[in-house]
Amino acid sequence: MMLNLINELWFLKRDIVSDGFDQALYRLAEEVPMTIHEYPTGELCWTWRIPEKWTCHEAYLETLDGKRLIDYANHPLHVVSYSLPFEGVVSREELLRHLHVHPRLPEAIPFVFKYYERDWGLCASQILRDSLQDEAYRVVIKTIFEPGKLKVGEVVIPGESRQTFMLVAHLCHPAMVNDDLTGVAVSLEAARRLLAGAQPYFTYRFLILPETIGSVAYLSHNEHLIPDMVGGLFLEMLGNDSPHALQHSLQPNSQADRCLASAIRSLDNQCYSGPYRKIIPNDERQFNAPGVRVPMLSLSRVEKMAYPPIPYREYHSSLDTPEIISQERLEKSCQLVLKLIQAWERNQYVVNNFKGEVFLSGYGIWIDYHTNPEGSLRLFEIMERCDGEHTVADIATELAISFQAVWEVVEIFEKKGLVWFSRIPQPTSPRR
Repeated sequence: MMLNLINELWFLKRDIVSDGFDQALYRLAEEVPMTIHEYPTGELCWTWRIPEKWTCHEAYLETLDGKRLIDYANHPLHVVSYSLPFEGVVSREELLRHLHVHPRLPEAIPFVFKYYERDWGLCASQILRDSLQDEAYRVVIKTIFEPGKLKVGEVVIPGESRQTFMLVAHLCHPAMVNDDLTGVAVSLEAARRLLAGAQPYFTYRFLILPETIGSVAYLSHNEHLIPDMVGGLFLEMLGNDSPHALQHSLQPNSQADRCLASAIRSLDNQCYSGPYRKIIPNDERQFNAPGVRVPMLSLSRVEKMAYPPIPYREYHSSLDTPEIISQERLEKSCQLVLKLIQAWERNQYVVNNFKGEVFLSGYGIWIDYHTNPEGSLRLFEIMERCDGEHTVADIATELAISFQAVWEVVEIFEKKGLVWFSRIPQPTSPRR
């Protein structure tokens, strides 16, 4: 299902405010109950304004004798997104100032956008650029800017609580797949499976939007929702063969950070994590920003390397096609997201019904320290932190073990009547 949707939508001209973006979003809205929010051109969104709708009707580069070298009809990346219109004969020197190439992939067309820095521009492979030897060329770029409406799709899974966990992905990269139709597809499938299950404790809001400006537009128009946003996860680049990477929020000690980071340890042994902004920065920035401060992490498939990264070889190029992703990897990413949500649902304060050290043998949960010294020590270390002041994630973080390892123990304790779970702290120490 995820791969089918991607194959259907990937080559659309999905610029930030465009007919192609709208077509893709309305198609996605056929899959799950979705509200589509609209924000008109020129509307103020905190310090930003909604840009115009942009349409490219025709664009090409040709020699003066009529040989066509570049044609927008063949690939949407041949024109800089939000390029100004231009028609005329230009010198080779002038053309090269406006002809963009990929910095690493000589055979690829790059993805270049100038949403707020207006200029005209074309994009081509380095191979084609190197072949240009004529003194002059004809450039035709027929684009229009007009009032439009930026659109954000929202899927809500109501929970018992108004406290909300946000999941976000962007849809606005034309004719590309891994960045970030894969994040959209995984997000949508996760939403579908949550909708089909039992009501969760938390409310979940899934947003599909244009990068950056979409998040700013949504947040600035829904400030009343921000106080209830207790965490989030940005999803992108989830179909390639790189390992999963979990990037922390600006608040690494938040419950969202502690829970997801400790849970992922045992869910994917190939996964690695990194600080905020140090793996691949994207729309989680808007949620972590001043005046918002929602602890949003991100999950992607990115090679581990020095910052700033090249997330994967085909990044921001015409080589980002369905051939570099697989249904198997999309499914694994979707399952990982759902298991992280499961951990988030379980992450509560562990409140002791006992005082002193538990007589573990009497409850049939003693572990022989002679045969399993590590298991015995872990059992006592977890028990000592069942005090109404530690969540499951707090205990896992303190002990540097996985969320699931702690959950296995406290779940046994709960079934034995030794502990209970609370959504708020319940200190049991007489000194508290």
